[in-house]
Amino acid sequence: MTSPLRILFMGTPQFAVPSLQALLDGPDEVVAAVCRTDSPQGRGQKCCQPPVKSLAACAGIPVLQPESIRTDAFFETVQAFQPDLAVVVAYGKILPGRLLRLPRLGTVNVHGSLLPKYRGAAPVQRALINGEEATGVTIMQMDEGIDTGDILLPAQLRIEDNDTAGSLADKLAKLGSEALIEAVELLKAGRLKAVKQDHAQASAAPMLGKEEGHIDWSRPASELHCLIRGLDPWPSAYGFLGGRRFRFFQPQTVPGEAATAPGTICRADCGGILIACGKDCLLIKEIQPEGKRRMDIQACICGMKLPLGERFT
Repeated sequence: MTSPLRILFMGTPQFAVPSLQALLDGPDEVVAAVCRTDSPQGRGQKCCQPPVKSLAACAGIPVLQPESIRTDAFFETVQAFQPDLAVVVAYGKILPGRLLRLPRLGTVNVHGSLLPKYRGAAPVQRALINGEEATGVTIMQMDEGIDTGDILLPAQLRIEDNDTAGSLADKLAKLGSEALIEAVELLKAGRLKAVKQDHAQASAAPMLGKEEGHIDWSRPASELHCLIRGLDPWPSAYGFLGGRRFRFFQPQTVPGEAATAPGTICRADCGGILIACGKDCLLIKEIQPEGKRRMDIQACICGMKLPLGERFT
């Protein structure tokens, strides 16, 4: 019987929580959790602690929130925990080589794509935006590149037609936690085989920018359907009507050539807003007018007019 591993966990957002919980529920010992510093959030800019910090604190695990992970002081602090393995899940910073190599078994990462596709900060969103039919998670042996390390264990997941970046991230977080536990058990048994990535097949998943959400209605409805879902909940897709910004959610592609200019409101009732696109139409089920909360279309049209024939720009 193998001895329990001493594991250093590094992660920050909700995506990392299922993996940390799975490790806490398992036979190994999480000796410390490292996450980003508390940050202001929401309209009131209230300072909030990261989800990983909340879970670790509740479990009585020491929490480290360094301003920099590249200092000698932080390295020595981590070294004192004598970790056998480090696990990184959406920590949010590039780790220096000496930190990656500190644990005797190295450092593994739970990445939200099937590598080498979608290396980078937004793999979940980019897979949706690009209309992928499937994605997954990869347990990877980390090196000093950006998601370039050897593949240890992949796990695939089908993308559903109504998935958003939020719902898909939740599914992948759960899948990642399950794959992580399997990988750790295989690693302890000496049965985890590292496979080099085919760098020729790599694609990038750069961080999202708010400007990417500004909808070009001349594009096909099928592409906009993917874009809106990929940007939900953040930064969200939007257009303007009468100088006012509207954010769009829960799209549905409606086949049939639009007889009006792209962006034109063809219908607005309790079933949704039908908007002409470059090809086919898009039915929007939820909307968020500027200065208002996100709401279903029925609530929206009860409070404001969305005139037929007007165009979102």
